[in-house]
Amino acid sequence: MLDRRKFLKASALSASLLAIDKSGIAAVLPSTPLNSAAAKPIVISTWDFGIAANHDAWKVLSAGGRSLDAVEKGVQVPEADPKNQSVGYGGLPDRDGKVTLDACIMDDLGNCGSVAGLEHIVHPISVARMVMEKTPHVMLVGDGALQFALENGFKKTNLLTPESEKAWKEWLKTAKYEPVMNIENKLYDKAAPTKLPGNQYNHDTIGMLALDARGNLSGACTTSGMAFKLHGRVGDSPIIGAGLYVDNEVGGATSTGVGEEVIRNVGSFLVVELMRQGYAPEAACKEAVMRIIKKKPDIAKNIQVGFLALNKKGEYGAYAIQKGFSYAVCNAENQDLLIPGQSYY
Repeated sequence: MLDRRKFLKASALSASLLAIDKSGIAAVLPSTPLNSAAAKPIVISTWDFGIAANHDAWKVLSAGGRSLDAVEKGVQVPEADPKNQSVGYGGLPDRDGKVTLDACIMDDLGNCGSVAGLEHIVHPISVARMVMEKTPHVMLVGDGALQFALENGFKKTNLLTPESEKAWKEWLKTAKYEPVMNIENKLYDKAAPTKLPGNQYNHDTIGMLALDARGNLSGACTTSGMAFKLHGRVGDSPIIGAGLYVDNEVGGATSTGVGEEVIRNVGSFLVVELMRQGYAPEAACKEAVMRIIKKKPDIAKNIQVGFLALNKKGEYGAYAIQKGFSYAVCNAENQDLLIPGQSYY
């Protein structure tokens, strides 16, 4: 039996281990041997603005860098782009005029970090990574996430650009304060008819997956969420297993679209588990989409949900409910490849 002195000593050791900065763990763990013949670096991401994001991610991968660094650098591009009104700075606000951001990140070791409802910070993906590396937690939300970011050197910024504020004020003229599914799309199209069609425009989350030269996978997902959502609403993007999931033995998956339906089906985790069972990436994404359609066929007709997947071999694929979903691919052969995803409707 463990006596009191030994018990206290063991408890102190456990506490000290919990306090270790996780950012240093990767440095002391054995790394996967570099084998360029077995692993060809690749990065894929959702939507056409994924092309620019992939470029920055590829700079890391082509230099032999880690997939985790690549996905963080990559998604920072749309996060800082005020022209992209559904990711980061310049994102369309909620119904109260507040821009709130959600993001998560996951590495090859199974570590993950997330923030939700974060205001005033341009790069929520970097705060999510800091949550992963500097705390014992997975997710921080709202004021707590902002406090953590500011205490760790992030600068407070007004994320509401004049363009997004104008769109919000236009929406307020006819808005009903109730969470009617997809009402944001219909109303916002009137305010900005030159933008993309509703389903594509309103749900432009960027999800990114990368495989590095050591054969290791990582992923990132970041968004400003549904336009004109209820204040406090959180979709699938910052939720590990819903908006993003990575298993370094199998592959990774990410999602875009109406997050509520992705959460209900734990979509990205489902895609990875299907790949574990032998499904090809596109087939796994299709099966995940079909689960949503089978459960709620009436709702599925009027929403967009898409999944994107990358397996350990570097094979990739995607599938969506509606037409119009696309994804970008970047590897040694192709730098600007944009592929239309297959769809049910």
